[in-house]
Amino acid sequence: MLCSLRPAVVADLDVLCQLEATCFDGDRFTRRQLGYLLARANAHTLVAVSTDNERAVGYATLLFRRNSQTARLYSFCVSQEARGGGVGRALLEALEREVSRRGLTRMQLEVRADNRVALGLYRRMGFSPRRWLEEYYVDGCAAWQMDKALPATGRDATTPDTPADGQRQDGDCREHARIAPDLSPARK
Repeated sequence: MLCSLRPAVVADLDVLCQLEATCFDGDRFTRRQLGYLLARANAHTLVAVSTDNERAVGYATLLFRRNSQTARLYSFCVSQEARGGGVGRALLEALEREVSRRGLTRMQLEVRADNRVALGLYRRMGFSPRRWLEEYYVDGCAAWQMDKALPATGRDATTPDTPADGQRQDGDCREHARIAPDLSPARK
């Protein structure tokens, strides 16, 4: 699937809410929570947009903590029609570059234990299970906490993946998906 990745802005709030509603059965972010992530949190959110129809087909949010070398993948979803097209892999690769650009050395996430597709993607991308989290989700499902070491490059804030002017970076998500089949949401 041809897609572009760009930083999310407050004007994307409706689209992000729609992706949340279609990708997650439960544990969805509210409009207010998403608004906070976009406007105030120490976070970085990317939106994947189909170049065919200009529709958002996925998004992912990283959270950063002061005095920590670890960024947390806080939310990650790809719409049903875009799964298997490399969108998930492209989002993860762009987020990893952002983590490294900020000089951080680790990325961490939690994923439902019953989400085999997402677990497979994360493993293929180099994430390792670190901790079992019993009854982590609202419905009682357990989760794996996973992490990955990353090189800290500490480059400046204007990298190709996160341009300071917010312009999109076009690309073919398929080129990133040689071994990444479908991607179901991390919180499904």
